[in-house]
Amino acid sequence: MTQCNQWALSAPAASTPTHGCLVLLGMDGAGKSTAATALTEQLRAAGYAAVQRANPAGRRWLERHLEGRRSLLPVRWQDAIETPIRALNAVFTWLLAGFFSGWVVSDRHLFCQLVLRRVRGLADGPWLEAAARGVLGSARVVVLDVDPLVALARVRARGEDEETLSYLMASRLEYLRLAKAYGWPVIDAEAEPAVVLERLRKLMGT
Repeated sequence: MTQCNQWALSAPAASTPTHGCLVLLGMDGAGKSTAATALTEQLRAAGYAAVQRANPAGRRWLERHLEGRRSLLPVRWQDAIETPIRALNAVFTWLLAGFFSGWVVSDRHLFCQLVLRRVRGLADGPWLEAAARGVLGSARVVVLDVDPLVALARVRARGEDEETLSYLMASRLEYLRLAKAYGWPVIDAEAEPAVVLERLRKLMGT
């Protein structure tokens, strides 16, 4: 999604929202980071103040640190490392969205850790979903959806980590379940990049 200059380069109209937070969710390989980068660049080109925020959990760092042996670490230990990291990142994004006078485009969120825990077969715990809702604030949430086979091909092509088809399928179902429960819009991220960006901009009102 590098075609980010298809919108007129002009200041935002007075009637359009000039600030807010958009959270992009979806399974690995759904195109969240690509869309977040392209959308942030497009917003800036159109005259908006915009910043992109990643909310990682440190999974790739953990994979590199363990030299491909992450699977040998019990999932509860993995979660004990990843959840605090993701939570801190989500809190920072929430605080930034409250003070920044422009758009914050959030790649992932604490809800991603909720999905990961459920796919791993771990209990939500008494606080995780409530915390995720709390640090979401007034952000708008969009779920990017693709066929798991497409997602798997994308993950393999980038060569930064590994996922299984079964994991991606389970992750997709959980994101769609959350979207239905919370009323979040779902966008077909297999569409042309320009179409995906147009739909995101429409949802933002920009």
